Amino acid sequence: MSAAAVVLLAGCGNGVPGQPAGPAPLPPRAVEFCPAADSAPPTAPPTLIDGTPANTPEAARLSQAVGEQGRGAFADVYSTQITDHPPGRVALCVTDLARGRLLVAAAHAADPGADPDRVDLYKSRYSRRTLAAAVEKILAVDAGFPVYTLSGGHGEAVEITTSEEGAASAQFKARLEKATGGIPVTITKGEPIGPLTGDAGMTPAP
Repeated sequence: MSAAAVVLLAGCGNGVPGQPAGPAPLPPRAVEFCPAADSAPPTAPPTLIDGTPANTPEAARLSQAVGEQGRGAFADVYSTQITDHPPGRVALCVTDLARGRLLVAAAHAADPGADPDRVDLYKSRYSRRTLAAAVEKILAVDAGFPVYTLSGGHGEAVEITTSEEGAASAQFKARLEKATGGIPVTITKGEPIGPLTGDAGMTPAP
């Protein structure tokens, strides 16, 4: 790499002849994918610290409990989380919704004061652990252009910033996606911001 990067079941049956059919089954609920930005209108004021808006205490406590489980026993499915999306709630993005519900239950068991009813589950394509491994593979490749920052892209891709020339290069993108084993890479123009600082760029998206 030419520059240091900041590693920012439903059953079915036949009707009985001569009896009225039961109500039509409801259509399956659409899967909601991990939001890329918080566009939900606020429903509660945030906490203020020295006049600066901060996370609501209910969401912050729940987010901490969820994050501990996500980085531990549920790292195979945990992708990211957004605290106060909307205020007072936590958007939890996982690769498997059933395991995600178990994650929330485990967070509540670890901290009974964390309200599990404040979690909204969303689906992500990749776990944080999978994307972190893809980031390491990118860092090990000399792909011809600098990589300034890397992040998890809300569980859908590795997002990087690079030079203007790198952002315009289809070959650069192809080399990086070959390195990740086919995990998508989204490339945008950015600016150098300093030396490598661990996995700072892989922190949960705001």
